[in-house]
Amino acid sequence: MTRPPATPLAVSVRDATEADMAEIQSIYTFYVTRTAASFEEEPPSVAEMTRRLAATRERGMPYLVAEEKGAVLGYCYAGPWRERSAYRYTVEDSIYVAPYVVRRGIGRILLTALIDRCTRLGYRQMIAVIGDSANQGSIGLHRSLGFRQEGVLRGVGLKFGRWVDVVIMHRVLSGDDRPLPDGATAPPLPAHEDSAPLLPTHEDQRR
Repeated sequence: MTRPPATPLAVSVRDATEADMAEIQSIYTFYVTRTAASFEEEPPSVAEMTRRLAATRERGMPYLVAEEKGAVLGYCYAGPWRERSAYRYTVEDSIYVAPYVVRRGIGRILLTALIDRCTRLGYRQMIAVIGDSANQGSIGLHRSLGFRQEGVLRGVGLKFGRWVDVVIMHRVLSGDDRPLPDGATAPPLPAHEDSAPLLPTHEDQRR
């Protein structure tokens, strides 16, 4: 018998604060200790998660939470894809949803908001590095929001006694008419015939 789809939750998305870190740490602990979605093996402390929030803020990058009735049900953030300077207009996303509300639309709401925020900031590309090729929920979510799979790194992690793949996905963010985050100029992005079309941002939809 097919189980009916769960009803989507009506959550609000806002910037994360230090007060959210205990709930965020609890969500992340599940993924560290129970899944291969994260390649960390020991859950970070609340203090360490707070330090990571501060580091994201210092870079001027978004760190968002999805909230319902005062409870944090998921979070996401953007970070540098790589530290070397030529990568500075490309970001990597991270997204985690509380395990008791998966498949309720929260991941889509969060990732859509993160894409929109990074687009408005002027970043050009977003990379998803997804732990475990069996993680079809995350792969499907990213694909539904315009990411394409670029490759699979086979067996690059060892967790829970098994070798784990990493799936690399990618989407274009900004059009070339949007200013870069630091106000610099850059040539147009290369055209790819198989690139996913750009999704409209909230700003575009208001025009």
